[in-house]
Amino acid sequence: MLTIAIVDDHPVKRAGLEKFVAETSGLEVATSVRAVEDLDEGAEFDVAILDVPLRPGGPALSAIESLVTRAPVVVSSTWERPLTFGAVLRTGVRGFVDSRTDGRIIVSALFTVGEGGFYVCPRLADQFQAELVRNVNEDPAGLAPREVETLRWIARGLTHSQIAGRMGLTEATVNTYAKRIRAKLNAGNKAELTRMAIELGHMTDTRRFPAA
Repeated sequence: MLTIAIVDDHPVKRAGLEKFVAETSGLEVATSVRAVEDLDEGAEFDVAILDVPLRPGGPALSAIESLVTRAPVVVSSTWERPLTFGAVLRTGVRGFVDSRTDGRIIVSALFTVGEGGFYVCPRLADQFQAELVRNVNEDPAGLAPREVETLRWIARGLTHSQIAGRMGLTEATVNTYAKRIRAKLNAGNKAELTRMAIELGHMTDTRRFPAA
């Protein structure tokens, strides 16, 4: 019997998933909560399924990373920007499902991950493969290489003047890059840019840019 932790901030969806899991032979609901921080520290479960909404204020990668330390995790999402498979994969997540898929696929993911496997639902297979084999110079958020480099320096706390010196550009050019980045990522301030840089995987990607 696999015990399942359900984490979903939408009450109707969460109730539906609870019912589906409870009615499936071999699965049992261990706990069901709105958010990762609502999980009891002593709660034990074999697999967790976490729904990740893409609206502002939704769970960040830090929430996923926190859950991964407790049990294998299946992430459910619509997998649209800014969330990317690569960034989530680096957290140690073992399963990827489309939040619009049916319950049978979710059950398959839970059993596969619970038995030590890795699961990508059929609906996501082509998208998952395409992202992982994408040329390293392409960015999932549509940023140009120099914009990605600028974002990385911003996220590491450098001023526009310092970034200009690092990149051999004028400060005005860096300002232009920063405006383009904010527009493309729909980010209003430095904190949001830093969060986006982390979620897009740019703070762990050392292949394209030198370390500070």
